[in-house]
Parts: sequence; C-alpha cells; structure tokens
Amino acid sequence: MRRSIYLLSALVIVMTTVFCTTSCNDGETYAEMRKKEKRAIARFLEDNDICGKIKVITEEQFYANDTVTDTVANEFVLFNDDGIYMQIVRKGEGSTMKEMARANGDSIINRTILCRFMEYDIEAGDSTYSNYYSPSIVDKMLCNYNDKNNTFSASFTEGMMSSRYGSNVPKGWIKPLTFVRLTRFAGKIAKVRLIVPHASGTTNASNYVLPCYYEITYQLGKN
Repeated sequence: MRRSIYLLSALVIVMTTVFCTTSCNDGETYAEMRKKEKRAIARFLEDNDICGKIKVITEEQFYANDTVTDTVANEFVLFNDDGIYMQIVRKGEGSTMKEMARANGDSIINRTILCRFMEYDIEAGDSTYSNYYSPSIVDKMLCNYNDKNNTFSASFTEGMMSSRYGSNVPKGWIKPLTFVRLTRFAGKIAKVRLIVPHASGTTNASNYVLPCYYEITYQLGKN
C-alpha cells in the first residue's frame, strides 16, 4: 500500500513538472513581448502598406515647426515620454480645448467629440476594426480638459470602441487633443495618424502587448 502511494506521488510530481515546463516553454515573458513589439514598430516605420515609409522627426523639430507634420514627406513626430508616433493630417478648424476653456473663463470643460477611425494591428499586419464604412455609426467620447494642470481625460459613451473595449479611451487617442482644433463642420474636421504602443493603447493591446496604427478624425459634438 505504502509503495503504491509513493509511486502515485512520484507520478504526480513528474506530470506537474512536465506541465509546468511545457507551459513555460510555450509562453513569452513580458520582456520578450516588448522586444517583439519594438521590432514590429521598427518594421512598420520602414515599410508598410497603409501609409508607406515613415520619416520620424523629434519633438524639438515638431515644436519648432509650429506643431505641424509634413504629410508629403510622411513625417511622424515621436513623443519620448510614451513612444507614441503622430502625424497631423489636418489640424482642423475651430478651437483647441485649451482655447475653449480660456475663452469661456473656465478652468475645467467637458466636450463631446465624435470620432471615425480605422484600427490596424501592426504585428498581425491587418486592419482589425473600423467605423469608416458604417455612415450611421460614429464613436462618441466625453472629454474633460483641466486647464489648471493641462490634463485630459475621456470616456467612450457610444460606438464600436465602447462595445469592443469598454469606456476607457486609450491614451493614444487623447494625445492629439492638445494640438488639433475642434469644429462641428464635417468638411473642416481634424484628422491624425498614430502609432500607439501597447501601454498607451486599448485594454486588449495592453494585455497582449500589441502595437496598433490608427487613423482618427475628431469632430466637435453637441453636449
């Protein structure tokens, strides 16, 4: 009886060891996934079928050029604090949220912003999500701007992003709001292109360490 117990215990230990070894070998560490993400972004900058080879400029160049990116040269500015790359295709007409707050004499304002977007998985090399082709569908987010400390926060209130990822607006989507102007006139709205590392992306991107490319338009909605 005792011998049988010993044999059973030994078998359990062996099976557990094999299972753990297999699981560990099949999985990737966070550091390995980060390296994979960096390689994917580097390849995308050099050659992609979405917007072509990208010319990266520094923040210093971007601000020296009055926060304009040359779309003919396909310039994207790299922000060192979060690794986001941004191209402003159109700044839009109207006012920035900072200008709105100061014009109203308010330190904190809330605005509804309507977005159309295309999401592209950089590692997989495939478009994953978009509301471009659904004229009746627009994504809405409620954006808060605090002029006291120059900070933004936002939540999705309606649309495809909300349905798929929840109410949290990725940091990458909020980043352009410092620079673009907001208007209700459809023909004059802002448009940006973004490369967003996982840490500034959706919950899905963050969980799986996935970098994404976005094209997004920003239109002022009705509060």
